[in-house]
Amino acid sequence: MSAVGLFSPIQMLITAVSLMISGGSVILCGKYLGQNRQKELQNVFSLNLLITALLSALFIVLFLILGLFDLTGFFSDDAKVRPLFNRYLLGQSIGVFPLLVGNQLPAFLQMENKGKRTMTASLSYIVVNLVLNFLFVQLLHWEAFGLALASSLGLWVFFGVEAQYFHSGKSHLRLRVRSLRWAETGEILKTGLPGAASNGYQTLRSFLLNKLIVAFVGSVGISAFAAANNLLGIVWALPSGMLAVSRLMMSVSIGEEDRRTLTDVMRVMVRRFLPLMGAVCALIIVCAEPLTRIFYRDPAEPVYMMTVWGLRLLPLCMPLSIVYMHFVCYGQASGKQVYVHVLSALDGVVCVVVFAALTIRMIGMNGVYLASFFNGIVTTIFIVGYAWLKKKGFPRRMDELMVIPADFGAPESDRMDLSVTSIEEVVCVAERIQRFCLAHGIDRRRAYLAGLSMEEMAGNIVQHGFAADSKSHSVDVRVVHKDSDVILRIKDDCRPFDPSERQQLAEDGDPAKNIGIRMIFKIARSVQYQVILGLNVLTIRI
Repeated sequence: MSAVGLFSPIQMLITAVSLMISGGSVILCGKYLGQNRQKELQNVFSLNLLITALLSALFIVLFLILGLFDLTGFFSDDAKVRPLFNRYLLGQSIGVFPLLVGNQLPAFLQMENKGKRTMTASLSYIVVNLVLNFLFVQLLHWEAFGLALASSLGLWVFFGVEAQYFHSGKSHLRLRVRSLRWAETGEILKTGLPGAASNGYQTLRSFLLNKLIVAFVGSVGISAFAAANNLLGIVWALPSGMLAVSRLMMSVSIGEEDRRTLTDVMRVMVRRFLPLMGAVCALIIVCAEPLTRIFYRDPAEPVYMMTVWGLRLLPLCMPLSIVYMHFVCYGQASGKQVYVHVLSALDGVVCVVVFAALTIRMIGMNGVYLASFFNGIVTTIFIVGYAWLKKKGFPRRMDELMVIPADFGAPESDRMDLSVTSIEEVVCVAERIQRFCLAHGIDRRRAYLAGLSMEEMAGNIVQHGFAADSKSHSVDVRVVHKDSDVILRIKDDCRPFDPSERQQLAEDGDPAKNIGIRMIFKIARSVQYQVILGLNVLTIRI
C-alpha cells in the first residue's frame, strides 16, 4: 500500500492530462453541437483520440525507464518500499493507454446517448480487477506488480467495452485521420487547461502531503492514506459521472445561449446530486471499520485505526467537492480563466497543504483527513464571495451565484416553453406561438409563419415519430424573440429524422410530396437539425 500511495501523485498527473484533453474536447464539442457544426465536431473527436494515444506512449516509456533503471529515489529512499514501487510502476505502464483513452470515451458515448455502456464498462472493470487481484496477489504472490497488473488489465476491459460501440459502425462520431485539422489541437488544450489545472495542483498537493506524512507519521501513514483513498476512488466514479453529463449540458447550453438550461444544470446538482452524495458518504462513514478490514485485519496495528478514521473523515469533503467541480466546469466552459485557476489553486494545493501542515503535528493523520473538509468550506465560501463581489450583493438566485452576464441568452419574458403530447395539442400550441409573437411586436405575417412552421413540424413528429414505436413520446417546443428574430426550437425523443434530407428528396422527386417541409425551408431564414444526447433538435429562424 505504500507503493500505491507513492504512485498517487503520478496518478494525479495522468488524470490532469486526461482531463485537460477531455475537458477541452467536450466543451468544444458542446459548443459545436449547439451551433450545429458537424465537421468541427468530428475533427475534435478524432484529434482527442490521437492526442491521448501519443501522450500515453510517452507515459509508458517514462514508467519503463523509471522502473527498470531504479530512478525512483525522488519518491522514496526506503530500501523496502522502493523496489516494490519500481515493480508497481512496471505493472501500471501496461494500463496507461486504456486509462487515458478510455477516460475520453464516456463523454462521447453520452453524446451518442449510450451512457449506459460506460456503466457496463465500469462494472466490468471492477469485477475483472477484483478477480485478478485475488489471482495475482493472493494466489501467485506477485505483490505490488500483481496489484498494478490487475488494475491495468481491468482498464483494458473497461476500454474494450467502451470502444466496441465506436468500432461497430453504428456511431455518429468516427475516427477520421485523412481530413484531420491539427490546428485545433491548441484550442483543445487551451480550453481544457483551466479545468485540468485542478488536477495539476492536486499532483503537487499529493506529493507535498506524502512528504508531510512521511516526516510526521511515517510509511504507516502513507499506507493508511492510500487504503482510504483507493476505496473512496471507487465512490468518486459517481460524482465524476455526474460531472461528465453536467459538463456536456453546460457546453451545449452556452453554445445555444440557453440561460434556463444552464442554470437548471446547477439546480439539479444542488437538489439531486448533493443529497445523493451525502447519503453515500454517510454509508461509508457508518461502514468504516468493515471497509478497513478489506486491507487490514488487526485492530492493534496503528495502520488499522488510521484507515478507519480516514474513511470516517475524508468522505465529509465529497459533497462540497461536487459544488466545487461544477463551478470549475462552468467557469471553464464560459471562459473565466482567472476564476478557474484561483479556485483550482485553492482546492488543489493552498488549502489542503496549509491546513494539513498546521494540524498534522497536533493530531497526526486526522489533521490530513480534516484538511480536505476545511478545503471544501473555503472553496464554497470563495464561490459565494466571488458572486457577491461581482453582483455587489449577496447572490439569491442561481444565475446570480453563477454570475451569468445579463446579455447572455433571452430573458424569461422573451421566451416561452411548451409541450406537445398529441395531435390535438398542435393547433393550440401554434395559436399560442402566434399570440406570443404579436405581443412582442412581431408583424402579423411572421407571427403567422412562426405558428405555421411549428404546427407543420410538430404535427409531422406526432403523426410519424410517435407511431414508429410503442414508447411514450413528447415534443418540447421553445419560442424565443431575440434581436428581432423569432427562433423556434423543436426537440423530440423519437427516432432520428433529418428534415433537410427529406426536403432534398422532395426537391429531386415528386413536387407533390412533403409540401409542408419544403414550405418551411422556403419561408425560414435558416433551418438546422442535429442530434444532442439522443434527442432530435430542430432550430428554425424566421
